[in-house]
Amino acid sequence: MKRSVIDILDLSVDELNGLMDTAEDIIANPDDYADSCRRKKLATLFFEPSTRTRMSFEAAMYELGGNVLSMTDAASSSASKGESVADTARVISCYADIIAMRHPKEGAALVAANNATIPVINAGDGGHCHPTQTLADLLTIRREKGSFSGLTVGLCGDLKFGRTVHSLINALSRYDGVRYVLISPEELKLPSYVKEEAIKPRGIPYEQTESLEDAMPSLDVLYMTRVQKERFFNEEDYLRLKDSYILDPAKMALGRQDLIVMHPLPRVNEISVAVDRDPRACYFKQVLNGKYMRMSLILKLLEEAAS
Repeated sequence: MKRSVIDILDLSVDELNGLMDTAEDIIANPDDYADSCRRKKLATLFFEPSTRTRMSFEAAMYELGGNVLSMTDAASSSASKGESVADTARVISCYADIIAMRHPKEGAALVAANNATIPVINAGDGGHCHPTQTLADLLTIRREKGSFSGLTVGLCGDLKFGRTVHSLINALSRYDGVRYVLISPEELKLPSYVKEEAIKPRGIPYEQTESLEDAMPSLDVLYMTRVQKERFFNEEDYLRLKDSYILDPAKMALGRQDLIVMHPLPRVNEISVAVDRDPRACYFKQVLNGKYMRMSLILKLLEEAAS
C-alpha cells in the first residue's frame, strides 16, 4: 500500500526508533543493503535550490543499488509551462517508484502525495516541514548523546521561518524529559502555533531568550540556524537581523564539555569556521547521518508499497 511522509508526525515514535535502528544497521553492515533497491528508481523533484538534501537522497538511492531520475531546475521543467504539481506527480508516477520533492510553497508536497500513485517524501515545502532533516537530526542526537531523555535543547536563530526547527520540535516533543531554550530576536520568535500544538499540551518546560551567551551553560544540544534571506519580504529586515547570532570559540567556551552543536546547513556566517575544529561540532556528522536515514526511509516506504 502506497504511503507518503509529508510531516514528521506522519511517523510514530516506534517508527522513528525503527528507522534509526535500521540506519545504525546500514552504518554497521553497508554491504547487506547494496542491492536492496535494485531496479527501483527515485525521482528527485526540486523546485527550489538544494545541494545537500538532493544529493543526499540521490546518494542514498545509489548506495541501495537503485537509480535516480533528477529534476533540479523548475525553469527547465513543465512547471515553467504552467503544469500543476498534481499533474507532475501523476506523470512522474509513470516513470519512478518513489518521489522526493522540494517546493517553495507550503502544502505542495501534500498535493503531490494526494495525486501520485507512488510514495512521496517531502524534502522541504516552504517554511512548513522538512521531515528527513529531522530524521538526520534525531539520529545525530541519539548517536552523540545516547538518548533523548533529560536533554536541554537550545534552538537558536530563525525560529519563525525555520522549517527544520518546527519539525525537530514536533519530533522531540514526543520523547520524555526534553526541555527547550528558544533563542531568537523578537521578530523571529517561534510561532505560537508550534508552542500550542507541540510544547504546551505535553507540559514541556521551555524558556525564551534573546541571549545566546546566557543560554550556553545550560545546554546539552545547541541547534543553530541561519536567518533565511529567501523567507523575508524585504531586504532591510533581513540585513538588520542576519547577524543576530554568531557562534564563535568565545561563546563555545561558555558551553559544557559534552555539548553538541548542530546546524541543518547551509551556514552563512552564524557559525565561525574556527568552531569546526571543536570536537563538539556535529553539523558535518549530521550530513552523513542524513544519508543513512534517507536510505532507511526509502527502504521502509518501498517495502510498504510492495506489500
